[in-house]
Amino acid sequence: MKCPYCGNLDNRVIDSRLSRDKTITRRRRHCASCEQRFTTYERIEMTLPMLVKKDGRREPWDRGKMLLGLEKACEKLPVSIEQLDSLVDGIERRLQDVGGKEISTSQLGEWVMEALPEIDVVAYVRFASVYRQFKDVNEFMDELKHFLGKEKKHD
Repeated sequence: MKCPYCGNLDNRVIDSRLSRDKTITRRRRHCASCEQRFTTYERIEMTLPMLVKKDGRREPWDRGKMLLGLEKACEKLPVSIEQLDSLVDGIERRLQDVGGKEISTSQLGEWVMEALPEIDVVAYVRFASVYRQFKDVNEFMDELKHFLGKEKKHD
C-alpha cells in the first residue's frame, strides 16, 4: 500500500478491525519512511448490475456518486456518515441479491426512498424533490401527503 504522504511502499499494519456487519476491514498503517499513520479500508469487490438511466444510457454502479447525493440531501442535518454508509451498504447488498445484469436507476431511487425516512424525514423530502422532479408545488404536496399517510399507518 502506497503511503499518501510520501508515496513509499514500505509500511506495516498496526491495527485491523471489521465493520459492524463484517463486510469492511479498517486497517491502521504506519509508514516506515515518513513515520506517518494512515487508514485504509478493504471491501470485497463484486460484480454489480449495470445501471440503466431514464434516458437509456448505461453506467456502472458508483458508490461515491450515491454517497454524494445522499450527503447533499442530508446537508446541515444530524445525519452521520456512518448512517449514510450503512444505507449505501444496504443498497449494494440489494444490488447483489438482484442477480441480473442490469437494473434501472428508478429502482435504486425507490430503495433510497424506502430507507431515508428511517434516517431523517427532512433528508427524505429533499431527496424526493430531486428524485421525483416535481413540476409544481401540487406534485410536491401530493408526495408529502402520501408520505404522511404512510407515517400514520406505522404509528
